[in-house]
Amino acid sequence: MTARRRRPTRYDAGKRVFDLVAATGALVLSLPVLAITAVAVASRHGRPVIFAQQRPGRDGRIFTLYKFRTMRVPESFADPGSDADRLTPFGRWLRSTSLDELPTLWNVIRGDMSLVGPRPLLPEYLGRYTPEQARRHEVRPGITGYAQVHGRNAVDWAERLRLDVEYVDRRCARLDGWILAATVSAVLRRDGISAAGHATMPVFRGVQPDRSSAHRDVVEQHTEAR
Repeated sequence: MTARRRRPTRYDAGKRVFDLVAATGALVLSLPVLAITAVAVASRHGRPVIFAQQRPGRDGRIFTLYKFRTMRVPESFADPGSDADRLTPFGRWLRSTSLDELPTLWNVIRGDMSLVGPRPLLPEYLGRYTPEQARRHEVRPGITGYAQVHGRNAVDWAERLRLDVEYVDRRCARLDGWILAATVSAVLRRDGISAAGHATMPVFRGVQPDRSSAHRDVVEQHTEAR
C-alpha cells in the first residue's frame, strides 16, 4: 500500500477491542434469529445456507466472507444468469433488512473485518483501482461504512470509493459511532439497497479505456457483491 497510512494509534487498538466485544455479544444475542433465518433460507433457497466468497481485506489480503445466501444457485455455472434473475423475493427482503449480514459477525470476531470500514468488494477489482482508490485497503473492511450511510448501493462507484478513502483519512471513534447510528436509521428506512436498474451494483470497470459494448454487457459471475 501507500506510505500515507497513519501509524497505529490508541484508536486503532481500541477499535479492535470494541469490534471483538460488540460482535461477540451481537452474535450471541442474535443466535435465535440466526437459527430461524438459516431454516428459512434452507426452505426457500435450498443448500448451502451460507454464501462464502473470497474478498480482499486490509492490505488486499484475501479472506472468506460469510453471509446468508440470497440468490438461487445457478442452474448452469457456464451460464449463471443475472443477479436479478437469481435474487429471490425472500433474498431481496433479507438484504433490505440486512439479516443476510449476520454471519459476517464471525468475520469481525476473526479479525478479517471491522464493524465499520469500507465494504469488502471483489478480488478482481484490485487491479482496477487508481492509487488513491486503493487506499481503501489501508484499514479493515467493515460490515457498514461511510459510503453505506451516504446512499449505500445507490451512489455511483466514483463517489462510493471517494467516500471510502475519506473514511480512511478521517476515521476516529466519534465518526465510527455516528456511522453505526446512521446505519440503524438507513436499515430501518431500507435506503439504497440496489443501484438504479440493477439487482445489486453494476460491475466496477475501473478507469480502464472503453471496451466493446459486447464485453461490457457480459454478466459478472457469482458476485453477490454489495
